[in-house]
Amino acid sequence: MPPGSHAGSPTLDGLNPAQNQDRDPSRSTPVKSTVETLSPTRVRLAIEVPFVELEPSLKKAYREIASQVNVPGFRRGKVPSAVIDQRVGRGTVLNEAVQDAIPENILAAVREHDVKTLGRPEVEITEFTDGDALKFTAEVDVRPELTLPDLATIEVTVDELQIDDSEIDAQVSNLRERFATLKTVERAAQEGDYVQIDLAATVDGEEVPGGSATNISHEVGSKQLLPGLDEVLVGLSAGESKTFVTQLVGGDFAGRDADVAVTVRTVKEKELPALDDEFAQLASEFDTLDELRGDVRERITRSKKVEQIYAARDRVLEQLVAAADVPAPEGVVREEVEHRKQAMVDQLERIGASLEEYLAAEEKTEEQIDTELTEAATQGVRIQLLLDTLADAEEVQVTDDEFGHEIVHRAQHAGVAPQQYYDQLVRSGTAGAIFGDVRRGKALALVMERVKITDAAGAQISLDEIRAASADAHDHAH
Repeated sequence: MPPGSHAGSPTLDGLNPAQNQDRDPSRSTPVKSTVETLSPTRVRLAIEVPFVELEPSLKKAYREIASQVNVPGFRRGKVPSAVIDQRVGRGTVLNEAVQDAIPENILAAVREHDVKTLGRPEVEITEFTDGDALKFTAEVDVRPELTLPDLATIEVTVDELQIDDSEIDAQVSNLRERFATLKTVERAAQEGDYVQIDLAATVDGEEVPGGSATNISHEVGSKQLLPGLDEVLVGLSAGESKTFVTQLVGGDFAGRDADVAVTVRTVKEKELPALDDEFAQLASEFDTLDELRGDVRERITRSKKVEQIYAARDRVLEQLVAAADVPAPEGVVREEVEHRKQAMVDQLERIGASLEEYLAAEEKTEEQIDTELTEAATQGVRIQLLLDTLADAEEVQVTDDEFGHEIVHRAQHAGVAPQQYYDQLVRSGTAGAIFGDVRRGKALALVMERVKITDAAGAQISLDEIRAASADAHDHAH
């Protein structure tokens, strides 16, 4: 899926099909509907529905209201229309009927004029009185007509894949750290040592609630605990204590200076295993250090190849969007920004944070975040429009197996059963959005196969590498 797009976002997949699930296909289309082009990405539908065409919606409105109201002398659901008019008001019934009829008639007009809609329409009722025709307009974003460039003419250059020995050294060093042992020493603590400590905090001689802890393990110099602690620990031996001042960030004394007494129980230094064949056998399935380093080199190479393809993908899509001069429908972008912002807020809430805290940590204003989201959403929408057009031009199909595989993949990621996940999609009307994502993914793979990608040294990136990385990129996007 292209960068900047949001998996499962319903933005680009037309009117919500859930709106039309209970419709009778035999119902006739609106007698009059016209379409006016407002811009390359927006149209206004003007629709007139004769009052007789509202009859099914009126009957439905009376049925639903009758099932909700209690009227003495009548069984629930059996209240006559005249009584409902008297109790609830004819206007309420008419309003419910109109709200029911509008989506159906928009869909009929969309089919009649072959309008490729995006997002939700903005509806305005222009004329309606009891017994007369309903007249309304619906402004909706539409897919623009794009002229696609010949993919064979697109060429991009990416950085040459280079691996420095220092990168392998760093990976092996990280592995070595995982097999380090701690040895108690009879000396003062130094940076990098591990100490067992007790802490006790007081403010003006009063003990801080929750400000005491015993036998905590801490790496000297890691800055993982209180500000000022690491500086005090350097030079302290087992059994020694010292007091320092630090500012509290939470609790009843937040913002106040506290006196913290620290007592060192033990000092341990880290011992790293020797870098030899014996270490390779301990830390991996390899017999020699050279074989271990060779495996590390291969893994770094694979990772960098995927990064190389990501960079190529981004540059290819950038070129294509510019060459096709893809416009971004404002309404769709606005919906996508709202979608992304809500997803951001939900994600923050899951980790117990708020948008305000995030903004403070990032030193950004909400306006700056909105601007960033708008830029990303605009480019994401352009890319999706481009891939949709390409998928149409190439008659890209999505098989049941491909769609099913994607549902299973996303269900696993969400931690729910595939059928349950699919049922949720149907209820929310977003199954079409995932279908669209899969189709765009196939279109993107097709693009990557046809364009020319070379590195800075002039070497061409092979088709097999592109296919493998495109598959990785698709999995990575979800």
